[in-house]
Amino acid sequence: MKLDDAILSRTTLLLGENAMKCIEETRVLIFGVGGVGSWCAESLVRSGIRHLTIVDSDNVCVSNVNRQRMATVDTIGKVKVEALKNVLLTILPDAEIEIRQEVYCESTADKFNFDEYDYIIDAIDSLKDKILLIENATRSKAKFFSSMGAALKIDPTKIKVAEFWDVIGCPLARALRQRFKKLKRRPYKKFKCVYSEELLENKGSIEDITYASEEASLPLQSERDAAKSRVNGSIMHITAIFGLTLAGLVIKDIYGKQ
Repeated sequence: MKLDDAILSRTTLLLGENAMKCIEETRVLIFGVGGVGSWCAESLVRSGIRHLTIVDSDNVCVSNVNRQRMATVDTIGKVKVEALKNVLLTILPDAEIEIRQEVYCESTADKFNFDEYDYIIDAIDSLKDKILLIENATRSKAKFFSSMGAALKIDPTKIKVAEFWDVIGCPLARALRQRFKKLKRRPYKKFKCVYSEELLENKGSIEDITYASEEASLPLQSERDAAKSRVNGSIMHITAIFGLTLAGLVIKDIYGKQ
């Protein structure tokens, strides 16, 4: 038995040969490989996804170590997508992992042909870029799943899945819907989101947060001031469940087609 077949033997036992063949041929694109996207990527590869593209512009920083799959003290300062690819290939050596170190935005959107993929996963934070990704991904033939805000949460039992317009209690989902209404546009097709109604408050100080750099040094005062309005506390068991749920939606959809 080949190594990869042996690795996936328990998955094959559960899902069957036909589903595994479809999983093997499926192409997935993930935007954002932080606390949510990195665990989604690992779960997909452990489930037999062999064609995976991961997109993220950041380097690993010390404050990522509490929740991101590839973030350790040894990878601080390294390119996130490169560090994650190295991890994924230790799990499924024959997987084809394409890495793209860039931001998805208006200036880079044309570089992506979404119709080449079967599934697109959104795990990015920027409101403007998320709107653009939702519009373009739902216009494509690919099945699209999105993560809403995973910060300021600690209760795993409150994590749910719902269609975008049915998500309740999530400030990010609310902001996205308000932006769509202001623009007088809508996503081109329905899509499911992972979210939680829970919303806690930060108890610590933004001054304790460090950012990505080779030296893992504190940012300039102006950068810290700008970050105060957007940085929130987050913890691995929540962000990971968000990511694992997104991966589960992909595998469940493939299995359901059999």
